[in-house]
Amino acid sequence: MLLHYCDLAWRNIKQTPFVSMLMIIAIGIGIGVTMTTLSVYHMMSADPIAHKSDKLHAVQLQVLDDGYTWRTEDDVPLQLTYPDAKYLLENSPLEKRVAMVKSGAAVHIDRPDSVPFIQSLRVTSRHFFELFDVPFLHGNVWSESQSEQAALVAVISEDLANTLFGKTDVLGESIYLGERLHEVVGVTKTFQPTVKFYDVNNDPFEASEQVFVPFTHIEAYKVPSWGNTNGWKSEDIDSFEDFLNSENVWLQFWVEFDSESQKRMYGQFVMDYMTEQQKLGRFNRKALDYNLKTVPQWLEYNHVVSSDNKILVGLSFMFLAVCVANILGLLLAKFMKRAPDAGVRRALGASKTQIFSQHLVEVALLGLLSSIVGVLLAQVGLAGIRGTMSGYDLIAIMDWKMLLVAPVISILACLIAGLFPAWVVCKTSPATHLKVQ
Repeated sequence: MLLHYCDLAWRNIKQTPFVSMLMIIAIGIGIGVTMTTLSVYHMMSADPIAHKSDKLHAVQLQVLDDGYTWRTEDDVPLQLTYPDAKYLLENSPLEKRVAMVKSGAAVHIDRPDSVPFIQSLRVTSRHFFELFDVPFLHGNVWSESQSEQAALVAVISEDLANTLFGKTDVLGESIYLGERLHEVVGVTKTFQPTVKFYDVNNDPFEASEQVFVPFTHIEAYKVPSWGNTNGWKSEDIDSFEDFLNSENVWLQFWVEFDSESQKRMYGQFVMDYMTEQQKLGRFNRKALDYNLKTVPQWLEYNHVVSSDNKILVGLSFMFLAVCVANILGLLLAKFMKRAPDAGVRRALGASKTQIFSQHLVEVALLGLLSSIVGVLLAQVGLAGIRGTMSGYDLIAIMDWKMLLVAPVISILACLIAGLFPAWVVCKTSPATHLKVQ
């Protein structure tokens, strides 16, 4: 019976091509706008490392004295001071931990035709690649001894290797980061999560860094931060050493727990450290506080998906509702024009339910055709976003889930619009149209 209804629906659509096309385009535009905003929202809110996001935790310490506030909901700074990050890194009971900061330098190689260009880099401890699943194409991360010695080594991405050398197997080659020459010890595969969750301070959707150097370079070579640096108290800072020892917060710190018992143990380790620091005159608050937030909690805590994005999704569905209201009248006119046919079918034994179902199948087919138009328009809209918004290359896309959602929304929208017209037609008395016939 369904196939028969589908055949009737297709015939009826072809009999009124102009009106049918008008409805398909109207709903298609609404679906296009809706899927554009919904796809961006979906990618923004998606878990960027779903298989282990509940194990990775961002570490926060409440370094503020009593009476001071922060822009976070619980007044805890988003980042750590250098002394705190260094202590947690060097004394942690966990193997899987990482301290890091965004920096940058002019990158070039020792060739006459090599033109220096500015490249952001990540100054990080060696477990960064393990914690965040950064795959290696060649080589590996620097050794522990190289880290301790602040050796001039670097890990670069395959894209940067191709840019500088025209190939990816560049182990042992050297690159200049500013005035310092670094040996390449590893080349990573392309690493670009949809959300730069491990450092959301500047732009959570910006490109990941393509150069990585040991964390010990900060102190050894006075490597500056290219990220956010925030202070909360007045301090005399006359040198880089003063800056390192200050209460400025500018470093990110992450750990990975394999069990809840590890998390409790680490929490006690952090509390013991804060208690000792309080005895030395820091952390002057009545109650010591710290946070260990999972990746989803961290993204929500930092409002990575802003309220503006949610409002845009709501507005797009309102626009779709307007499109549905517009086609309701067209469907009613179209169905009432065919009321005599429905009357004949009723006289021949068709029930009201069958008449109602037949017309709903027709509007569902209109919805399916509209979804094709909507997906095409959404692709145009997403391409426009990628072309105008920096860092949205992996956000303004439509994945397979959204491709499946599009026809569902479109069909539902058309079914909602078709309920009343179909009900009116099936309630029509057959005798009225039989007299006319």
